[in-house]
Amino acid sequence: MERVLGTPALFATAYGNVGSSIYYALGLTAVFALGLTPLVFVLAGIVFAATAATYAEGTVRFPEAGGSSSFARHGFNELVSFGAAWAQTLVYVVTIATSAFFVPHYLSIFWEPLKSNPWDVVGGAIVIVVLVSLNVVGVTEAAKLSIGLAVIDFATQVLLVLLGFALVFSPEVLADNVHWGTAPTWANLAVAIPVAMLAYTGVETVSNLAEEAREPERSVPNAYKLVAVAVFAIYFTLPLIALSALPVETIDGELTTLLALPPEQGGFANDPILGVADNLGLEGGLLRALQLYVGVLAATILFIATNAGIIGASRITYSMSTYRQLPEVFRRLHPRLKTPHIALVLFAGIVPIVILLPGDVEFVGTLYSLGATLSFTVAHAAMIRLRMRPDPAVTYRARPNLRLRGVDWPVFAILGGLATGISFCVILVQNPLTRWVGLAWIVLGLVGYAIYRRRFVRAPLRATLKAPPAFGAALALEYRRVVVPIVPGRPSDDALDVACRLAAERGARVVALTVIEVPLELPLDAELPDEERVANDELDEAVAIGETYGVHITTRLVRGRSASVEIVREAERRGAEIIVLGSPRKDLTRRRGVFGSTVDRVMRNAPCRVMVTASRERPAA
Repeated sequence: MERVLGTPALFATAYGNVGSSIYYALGLTAVFALGLTPLVFVLAGIVFAATAATYAEGTVRFPEAGGSSSFARHGFNELVSFGAAWAQTLVYVVTIATSAFFVPHYLSIFWEPLKSNPWDVVGGAIVIVVLVSLNVVGVTEAAKLSIGLAVIDFATQVLLVLLGFALVFSPEVLADNVHWGTAPTWANLAVAIPVAMLAYTGVETVSNLAEEAREPERSVPNAYKLVAVAVFAIYFTLPLIALSALPVETIDGELTTLLALPPEQGGFANDPILGVADNLGLEGGLLRALQLYVGVLAATILFIATNAGIIGASRITYSMSTYRQLPEVFRRLHPRLKTPHIALVLFAGIVPIVILLPGDVEFVGTLYSLGATLSFTVAHAAMIRLRMRPDPAVTYRARPNLRLRGVDWPVFAILGGLATGISFCVILVQNPLTRWVGLAWIVLGLVGYAIYRRRFVRAPLRATLKAPPAFGAALALEYRRVVVPIVPGRPSDDALDVACRLAAERGARVVALTVIEVPLELPLDAELPDEERVANDELDEAVAIGETYGVHITTRLVRGRSASVEIVREAERRGAEIIVLGSPRKDLTRRRGVFGSTVDRVMRNAPCRVMVTASRERPAA
C-alpha cells in the first residue's frame, strides 16, 4: 500500500481492534478479579504502556509487518523469530474465535437463545465461515468504515462512562467490593492480570500497518501513545462503573458479581457491556434504545475485529512461509481469486472453530493470554538485545532508559519483559487445560519447524533465508520495499519508471536514494553546494515521476565514500526486498563488469534481489 497513513488513521485503526476487546475482556477478567477488576486493569495498562513503547521503537527501526517476529529476527535469529511468530499465530487464532464467539451474545437482544450454548457456538462458527469465505473470495474491509466505527465505538464507551458516573458510581460500593485474599483468592488475582491483557488485543496492528505509514519515525510512536492513553482511560473508568452497577455480593453462598456469572445464572459474563447498560438505572424506551444501540454496535465492532484477526492470521502465515518458517503451500495464492486460500481455511477457519466448539470463555481468554504474553516477552527481549548493538542510524528511542557501560538500557522493555514473562508462567501453572493446549501448540510448532527446515529446506534452524521468487499470482506480494539509486541521466529515469510500475501494481514502497560521494581528502560533512543542488534536483524530479504514476516516493540524500556501500546499507536499513538500478549497457571484458563497477558491487553485496534496467543512450538526431 502507498504510505498514506498518518497518526490519526493509525490510531483509529488500532483502536478499532484494541477497543473491541472491552466487549468481552471486562467479563472474562471479572471472573478472576471480582471487586479488584479496576485495579487489575490499571496494572495490565502499565504493562501495556511498556509493551507499546517496545513496539513503537521496534516498528520505527524495522517498518515492516511482523511485530515481535521481526524484532526477534533482527535481535536474535530465525528460530526465536519463529517462536514469536508461532505465538502470534495462536493470538490471531484465539482472537478470531473470541471475537466471533461474542458476536451472537450481543445480538441476543433480538433472540435470547444466542446468549448461551449451543447457539452462541453456532453463531460464532457462522461468523467465522462467512468472513473466511469473503476473504478467500477477496472482499476487503473498507478502511474508512473501520475508522468511522472506531470513533463511534470510543464515543459510545465515553458516553457509558459519563452516564455511569452520573447515575451509579459509588466509591463506598467499590470499597465494599474488595475482599483481599478471599474474593478473589490470591491465585485468581495472579491469573487475572495476564487475562486482563485481553484488553490489548490488536497491539500488533500499528506494527503491521507501518509499511503504509507516513513518516513512521513520528506517526508510529504517536499512534501507540494515543492508543495507550485512550485504552487506559476506558479501562480505568469503565470497570469502576461496572462494579458500581454490578457489585460483589453473596450469590448461592459465595461472593461473586453478576458481571462474572454466565447467563444461565442470570449474569452478564457473555455480554458485560450490555450488563452495564441494563444496570445504569434507565427504564422504558430509553433503556431499550440503549440496549439496541450497544448490542448492534458491539456486534458490528466484534465482527470487524474478527475480520481483522483473519487478515492478521493470513499475513503472519504468509510472512512465515516467505522466511521458510512454514511450508511454501501457505503462501500459495488461488490462481483466480489471488488470495492465500489454504492459510485462510486452516488458520483462520478450521483452527478457530475447533477452539470455539467447547464454548468455554475462560479457556479462550487464558489461551489468548498465553500466546500474547509469550509474544510480548520475546519482543521485549529482542529490544534489549538490539540496544546492546547500538545503531547510529536509529532515529527514535522510546523512554525511559538507563545509561550504563555505554548502553542505553530500555527500562520499559526490562520491566515489561519481566511482567509478561511472569504472567506467562502464571498462566502455565494455574490453568491445566490452557497449559497443555498451549504447550502442545508450541511443541507442535517447534517440531514441525525443525522437520521442515532439516528435511525439506536443508538449512540451519537459526539461519534467516527467504523463499525463492514466487511466480504467478503470488508475485504481486513479493516486493513491498524498493530502493532506487538516482543519478543524473536516462538510466536512473528508466529504473524509476520500473519501480513506479511495481509500486502501482504491487503496493510497493519506493525509496529514491541519491549518494554524494565525498573524496577521501575531504571530511564527510564538507560543504558541497553544487553536488547537493544537483542531487536535490534529481530527487525532486523523482518525486514528480512518482506522482505521474500515483505513487508516493520517499527521498533520501546521504553522503559516503562509496556509492555502492551506501546503497547496500540503505537497503539493509529499510529491509528492502529489491534494489532497482539503472545502468548504461557496457561491453563485457575481462577487466570490467557488464554494467559498471558500482552496479556490480551492489549486485555482489546486496542483502536482497537486484534488478538492473540496462539502457543505451539514444543516438543524437
